[in-house]
Amino acid sequence: MKAKRTIITFGDMRVGKDSDRSKRTPTVRKIKSAIVAVDRTKSPAGARPRVETGSSAVADLGAPTAPRPTLAEQAALDRIDLSIDLAPARGASEHGGLILANPILVASGTFGYGVEYGEVVDVQRLGAICCKGTTLRPRAGNAPPRVTETPGGMLNSIGLQNPGVDAVIEKYGPIWQTWKVPVIVNVAGESIEDYVEVARRLDGVPGVAGIELNISCPNVGKGGLQFAIDRDAARAVTAAVRRATELPLLVKLSPNVADVRPIAKAIEEAGADAITAINTLSGLAVSPDRTRAFLGNTYGGLSGPAIKPVALRIVYEVAQVVSIPIVAIGGVTSLDDVLDFLACGAVAVQVGTAIFADPELPVRLGDQLRAECLRRGFDSYRPFIGTALPKRTGASSAKGVEYRP
Repeated sequence: MKAKRTIITFGDMRVGKDSDRSKRTPTVRKIKSAIVAVDRTKSPAGARPRVETGSSAVADLGAPTAPRPTLAEQAALDRIDLSIDLAPARGASEHGGLILANPILVASGTFGYGVEYGEVVDVQRLGAICCKGTTLRPRAGNAPPRVTETPGGMLNSIGLQNPGVDAVIEKYGPIWQTWKVPVIVNVAGESIEDYVEVARRLDGVPGVAGIELNISCPNVGKGGLQFAIDRDAARAVTAAVRRATELPLLVKLSPNVADVRPIAKAIEEAGADAITAINTLSGLAVSPDRTRAFLGNTYGGLSGPAIKPVALRIVYEVAQVVSIPIVAIGGVTSLDDVLDFLACGAVAVQVGTAIFADPELPVRLGDQLRAECLRRGFDSYRPFIGTALPKRTGASSAKGVEYRP
């Protein structure tokens, strides 16, 4: 019988110098980068209501050059509750929920295994870390080129390069166990059996706080059709993993569908604790001489600011049909982006592509969210959640309502 446990990890960070950095330089097209962390609070178009405080330190808290708040201001900031349980239905069970100190996570594939950023970011101040996609067996990844910038974002076709679940557990599990920040392992596979076996091996591993299923993978049992774009397949893989593990379970939605709502509902019914929305959009870049596709694998996943409107739309739609928490991802570069996703029904956000330009952004966003709560007179960030949702469930964008006369 497994010991009872609550999935909350606390402890001191003791990370060695092994950063597991790759020495390979990725092939990137030379385009003026649009992947920047933008602070729109100083722009009239992006101005937000402000509550006057005794010091400009609180008004600009989180900016790279902001002055430190006074002791009284810091005490007021510390009283603001940013905690969130991403598995509240399990909170009353013997195994507990997935409680985060704040709702700012880092996305899979953008933060490695956490140790890579340990020297430049205080990882303990993050809400949670979603580590690189992990598979049952090691994967070498796709042929290069694998990354290229695009207007407002980037395309990547890494191909889930990773050392396999056993190596991840052996190398990183002991480190994660010493951290207070929860680590959620992103899991990928080509069959239900793959997902189930990875989940079984992760179950009960100290330092693993939860699982995020990347179901935007080809289902070899259905001719390569992605689990994420087939309602029955999404339901089946979620239910199978749910039976295989007691860990909190998040499932990541694909935007590459006409109507995501039935898929989200099926995932909820199959036992997911939370939904992550969204994964990357499928895209393509052309080589400079225009004789072929640029990426070695032809297609890549589009991420960055360009996909934020799509992510907002999907979070908005899914929030109206499910009752489990939604973690939003897609183009987060500023506090305004965080507040937009919260307004559309998300309870937390993941920062992804922007980390490559500004590794400290996720930590800074947590500080800025706390300061915004203080400015608005809130004792938690929960009043920001769902403010843009309609009183009644609206029609899906798949109905063509944007063209309705």
